[in-house]
Amino acid sequence: MSSSFRSGYLYAAACVLIWSGFVLLSRVAGTSALNGFDMTALRFGTAAVLLLPLWLFWKRVPLFNLRMAVLVATGGIGYSVVAYSSFHSAPAAHGAVLLSGILPFFVAVLAWRLLDQPLSPNLKSALLVIAFGVSALAMHSLHDLATSWPGDLMMITASLLWGLYTVLVKKWGYSPWETTLGVALLSALIYLPIYALLLPKGITLVPLSAIIMQAFYQGFLVVIVAMMLYMQALARLGPTQLGAAMATVPAVAGIGATLALGEPFTAWLLAGLILTSMGAWMSTR
Repeated sequence: MSSSFRSGYLYAAACVLIWSGFVLLSRVAGTSALNGFDMTALRFGTAAVLLLPLWLFWKRVPLFNLRMAVLVATGGIGYSVVAYSSFHSAPAAHGAVLLSGILPFFVAVLAWRLLDQPLSPNLKSALLVIAFGVSALAMHSLHDLATSWPGDLMMITASLLWGLYTVLVKKWGYSPWETTLGVALLSALIYLPIYALLLPKGITLVPLSAIIMQAFYQGFLVVIVAMMLYMQALARLGPTQLGAAMATVPAVAGIGATLALGEPFTAWLLAGLILTSMGAWMSTR
């Protein structure tokens, strides 16, 4: 394996850890008065404050063009509102499976259709193993669909949006910094006025400490740090192999949900951890 691929998987591994925390903290927010609109405002408001000086004094990424608007609609505002809103009716374990577990399959299909990128036999085998792992994780967590199905459908939609975003970034050749700066700032410019004037809010009903924690994690770690890690990994690995690597998020988040949120640890969760990790490893060979 080349040094470029090794560094790509290191970037992906760090991103997996942050995304796993994103699932857990989003569920914590989903059980509070914070709604999906509040979380999206915290995400892009915080990121914009931190990134605006870089845009002004270092890298003037063009913001007002059709391609950047499409990225905002998919991986920016679209993904954020749908994903955060989903956690009000679906638990963290569902988010682990449906936001990240099925992402490799969306990415693979979209890369095949939009990038003419065929699936190698080795990657097909890896995706099959990941599918078994995701199925095991589903057996672990998807046992209350009668009440969680609206959130589950939103999670699947969010995963599709992120898969499309991933492939379009690769197709259009944006650099990691261009993507991070452009999507965060344009999302803030479009979304924050609409949120302030029109959308329902629950942010005044939660403690300041909870707001600061979510703003730091969602606006700094997720939007800036994880986005840079994700885009660096994407540049080195390509969309399909990165998608396979991100399939380990459900297992890591599932264990985190057990330790931090008191959700049960089962043999299905252990099997899912082993199989998704094995599939991600197979995709590197």
